[in-house]
Amino acid sequence: MSYFTDLTWKETIKDIIDILIVSYIIYKVLNMVRGTRAVQLLKGILVLVFIWAMSTVLDLYTLKWLMNQIYTFGIFAIFIIFQPELRRGLEQLGRGRFFGRGSENDEETSKLIGEVIKALNYLSQRKIGALIVFERKTGLNEYTESGIPMGSAVSSELLINIFIPNTPLHDGALIMQDGQIAAAACYLPLSENPFISKELGTRHRAAIGISEVADSVSVVVSEETGQISLAINGQIVRDIKEESLISKLHQELSPTASLKEKSSAFWKRRGDKHHG
Repeated sequence: MSYFTDLTWKETIKDIIDILIVSYIIYKVLNMVRGTRAVQLLKGILVLVFIWAMSTVLDLYTLKWLMNQIYTFGIFAIFIIFQPELRRGLEQLGRGRFFGRGSENDEETSKLIGEVIKALNYLSQRKIGALIVFERKTGLNEYTESGIPMGSAVSSELLINIFIPNTPLHDGALIMQDGQIAAAACYLPLSENPFISKELGTRHRAAIGISEVADSVSVVVSEETGQISLAINGQIVRDIKEESLISKLHQELSPTASLKEKSSAFWKRRGDKHHG
């Protein structure tokens, strides 16, 4: 108790700032590994820490010695195991995004949407099937790992080439993360909702399915009709017009978009809404 009674107001403020900074760093690290296999590795590390604590409390000499040996080399193992996450964190720090919102600014988002719209129009006119998924807060690494990693800048030409029939990457979904093409030919969960229209094929069911398990935004081009559809929160709007699609993508993907802009009102005022 003497520690708290001897604290001055300056030391108190300093301690509060110290705690807030550390808490924020932990929060950003957890956000960075969310949706990746690193989460399971963290759980494994916590289990080892618990075992080490129990061996110390119960004074189990052999187990405590074994755990000490593991921790001796554990620091080096952590740098190797978490190399992708550490690299991504350092990249975000270098871009000034680690302490920011961690997403593209409005100008970058507009450019991204513009390239996507160009590609969608081209694919739609030629009735070439496509499925593009935009990651938001919920990590999609579980699904990007099922496809072919790319890490490419977004351009309409590249998007078109990916979905050209009979090419290695055309079958499956394309997933975008942090304004880049993360992976192509990805496998997504299919929606099992019995109320989905029988007219919808595998791409549409996958678009709805991923939107049911994550807060992602999916855009589909039908290879039968060329119609463009948008899936969010387990619901799909079929044959959405270009103006409405651009507006909705800006609302959902813009880093400065408010929660009100992302409300369900969009779905309520759509006359052609289909429940997924």
